[in-house]
Amino acid sequence: MPETRTIVVEVLRYQPDKAEAPYVEKFEVPFTDDMSVLQGLQYIKDNFDGTLTFRWSCRMAICGSCGVMIDGVPSLGCKTFMRDYYPKGFRVEALAHFPIERDLVVDASDFIDKLPRIEPWIEPQREKPLEQGEYLQTPAQLEQFESFSHCINCMLCYAACPQYGLDQKFLGPGLTALAHRYNADSRDGHHAARDELIHSTEGVWNCTAVGYCSEVCPKHVDPANAVNQNKTASALGWFARVIPGGRR
Repeated sequence: MPETRTIVVEVLRYQPDKAEAPYVEKFEVPFTDDMSVLQGLQYIKDNFDGTLTFRWSCRMAICGSCGVMIDGVPSLGCKTFMRDYYPKGFRVEALAHFPIERDLVVDASDFIDKLPRIEPWIEPQREKPLEQGEYLQTPAQLEQFESFSHCINCMLCYAACPQYGLDQKFLGPGLTALAHRYNADSRDGHHAARDELIHSTEGVWNCTAVGYCSEVCPKHVDPANAVNQNKTASALGWFARVIPGGRR
């Protein structure tokens, strides 16, 4: 049988129907080395307090639902193991920079409302009849955007982004990376509509180049790289318009 140990888990609670302000509650949770933080939260809910509220779905780092702050670091609860915090213990809090609805559940409306603004779908450069077959691309063309397509919308990068914490008009790292995924796709011809937003002040130029967003990304999307590529493209486009002989 796996060895069972006990660890102290601090949870930042917020129950607006009971208290005006968040408060910290401690639980002593038994665990084995294969138990994730998400499983620890489920143990608390099942055995200590059924009112504890948090999100989860797949438990396999695919859905992105269980994002929380673990000892101040934006993390997926299902991908983080309690053994790594033994014997000191750890604290779980709701994702930073988002309004808390209840306990570990945040209001993601700002992220959801911004999503359609980047038009995350492919509009072909030219339409062709179905009988002419699919839109093909080479492995090299796929490589240009594939890593940016791995985003699971967990919003950890937003919790890590100090600029988003200061100014929520900022499009943010995750949506910039997603927009870049479509702009870099050889099958897409809809760049201009996205670039107007991406290259604006509330787009990539609001980024202060901290890069922490890429550090916490559980799928190695590297949103900071997407931001930097678009800053370069924006600057080159500006010079091409203003320098004599450039594109106008």
